[in-house]
Amino acid sequence: MTKKQLQTSIQALRKLKINTYNRDFLLTWERSDEELKAVTMVAEILKEMHKGGLSIRSFDTGLAISIFRDKSTRTRFSFASAVNALGLGLSELDEEKSQVAHGETVRETANMISFLAEVIGIRDDMFLGEGNKYMREVGAAVQDGFNNGVLHRRPSVINLQCDIDHPTQALADLMQLKSHFGSLENLRGKKIAMTWAYSPSYGKPLSVPQGIIGLMTRFGMDVSLAYPKGYDLIPEVVDVARKNAHAHKGKFEIVESMEEAFKNADAVYPKSWAPYQVMQRRTELLNRDNKAGLIDLEKECLANNARYKAWECDEQKMKLTSKGNALYMHCLPADISGVSCAQGEVSKNVFEKHRLSTYAEAGFKPFVIAAIIFLTRILDPTKKLQAIYKRNTSRTI
Repeated sequence: MTKKQLQTSIQALRKLKINTYNRDFLLTWERSDEELKAVTMVAEILKEMHKGGLSIRSFDTGLAISIFRDKSTRTRFSFASAVNALGLGLSELDEEKSQVAHGETVRETANMISFLAEVIGIRDDMFLGEGNKYMREVGAAVQDGFNNGVLHRRPSVINLQCDIDHPTQALADLMQLKSHFGSLENLRGKKIAMTWAYSPSYGKPLSVPQGIIGLMTRFGMDVSLAYPKGYDLIPEVVDVARKNAHAHKGKFEIVESMEEAFKNADAVYPKSWAPYQVMQRRTELLNRDNKAGLIDLEKECLANNARYKAWECDEQKMKLTSKGNALYMHCLPADISGVSCAQGEVSKNVFEKHRLSTYAEAGFKPFVIAAIIFLTRILDPTKKLQAIYKRNTSRTI
């Protein structure tokens, strides 16, 4: 992107009608089309500035809090990178080392960590019906603290993955599609296959496939969702995808095989997830601390998964795609047959062919997170971006 193109992009942001300041970012389908476009635009601008050696520091002081209730590599370091690049300090809340372990309430914890905080990033994807609920509880708690004068600034809460959606991942995926096909407008009519794929593990969240069908239907894509019988997603999210497709003149379908979904697809996203009903049972067992029940459920699910080992993204299936050269996508880490497991989501040859492309896909996430923080914390994003560009400070000094 040339300097002139960068300035044009910054100016184009002002034309969008957005209402993101001081607001939480929890589900993509709660945000308007223009607000989602704004995230991609700001992420692209910040990425280009960083690539060009410019500092994108936007805050002199302030804290970013991260709460990870599940393991993470990409999202954890993307959040850390984003807040550092924007000039915020990072502190991770380890609940085992905090008073949460002694019964401190969510309302109290949320306020105690927020006195000088600008943003709270939360990953809570293990319990169906609980993760997004917890994020909203944190948001309500800091709003109460702000309304009653305890906090002089209300930090924004950002969903770094919950039981329902993984918005920063889905938006990074959207930017990968935009980069590959040239623009968001060019996505209209393009087919993406979001399919279940075999994994030798159990209990993977539903939020990635749900994030994909909930977001890509917003941009006129033809979304083909495929999974074996019984591996349903949350019905309400499937309804969101159907409504989005209708409103944005795209298509949404559910098919019964990976081959059918892959046929003439322009992009494919083979990814394992646990059945909706299984995740419901798992949450009930976890809430009751039923360890024996959880062990039995895992055995049952692994045995059921093993019935569908043919659901692997291999070279034969890739030949079914548009010109046999669809964009392969994955949130990573992928279960790679013959590499990370004996049999998995994708064959070794297919993954190796597209490996660098998936790394580039992941590389959008720090800038997506930075863009969301920027848009929720900066009152006039265009003015601030112009100031950063005019400041012209090298990030290496």
